[in-house]
Amino acid sequence: MSVEHRPAKTCVRLSEAELRRQKLQETLNLSIAQIGLLVRTTNCLETEGILTVRDLLNSSPERLLKISNFGAKTLLEVYAALERLGFKRDSQK
Repeated sequence: MSVEHRPAKTCVRLSEAELRRQKLQETLNLSIAQIGLLVRTTNCLETEGILTVRDLLNSSPERLLKISNFGAKTLLEVYAALERLGFKRDSQK
């Protein structure tokens, strides 16, 4: 009778909730340069210190519209980019 030795496999399965949380954190930490905005829009935001999706989501529309060369059309561009990432505006929930 032979005894076969198999190394124990250590498997840590993340819960679905944990995987969603990790994905959300990765998305929030994305650079705004990676979300499909026009270069002009990215430059406007970066000049104001808005560098990540998290920064963008923490900025009110009023704050964004006070940025030089950032108007209603640019705000709609930002909303569209955020929607592509899965974020919805309050009026769209």
